[in-house]
Amino acid sequence: MDEGAALTGEAETVSAAIGTQLSAYGTVALAALQGREAETAELIAATLDDVESRGEGMGVGISHFTAALLYNGLGRYAEALAEAEQACEHEDLGVISWALTELIEAAARCGRHEVATDALERLSLTTEAAGTDWALGVQARSRALVSDDEAADALHREAIARLSRTRVRVELTAYEMLSEMGVEAFAERARRELAATGETARKRVDETRDELTAQEAQIARLARDGLSNPEIGAELFISPRTVKYHLRKVFTKLGINSRHELVTALPETSRAAVAP
Repeated sequence: MDEGAALTGEAETVSAAIGTQLSAYGTVALAALQGREAETAELIAATLDDVESRGEGMGVGISHFTAALLYNGLGRYAEALAEAEQACEHEDLGVISWALTELIEAAARCGRHEVATDALERLSLTTEAAGTDWALGVQARSRALVSDDEAADALHREAIARLSRTRVRVELTAYEMLSEMGVEAFAERARRELAATGETARKRVDETRDELTAQEAQIARLARDGLSNPEIGAELFISPRTVKYHLRKVFTKLGINSRHELVTALPETSRAAVAP
């Protein structure tokens, strides 16, 4: 998730530099996956204004899909269902399969079995044709949500087996993995659901909380020495937005709230270890 945020920041910088008008879909999706509701809502509203002004129907579908992703992660399934239904009105191939997976989950958890099974049949037309581990793994996971206990268990195991062979790690939905990736909303939901089944899932304590990565340490030192975010970005060839993102991580790891505290929290001989 850290790498995704950094790459998203870089993409936005490049887009601005070359004058393209691509909406910040990656930024919105990251905020949704991390459960940052206020930020996601603000970004979605801005994106909708942008894409509607250009008549970009796909962007409208993506925006509603992202909202559904956010609300499913927060466990607010009725809201997720409403957003997913709007997203599925856009039949664009770049949106519909993703939106259908959110619709199936939201409908199943709201007790709307018919809606969920109809959406599953629509999804299966695409996933079976694709035949990839990702497609069939998502199909198995989605089918498990509308199946009885014995069938659901086998389908979940199939989904895990297939998705483990892919690079789309968020879909694997293991608590520890989600937590490590920073997908906080879905990680917390997974923790609650495990607790409801009697399993123990303690909230993750990051063993490297007080360790800075090499890039974080470099950015922190430059900020401590008085450089602004744009100045740090220019020196390291990254965007100011990426600098800001990494500084937030630094503040969390060092237990501080602002760059002014870096002088004492990160002296010349740093007390913070640097992760390899």
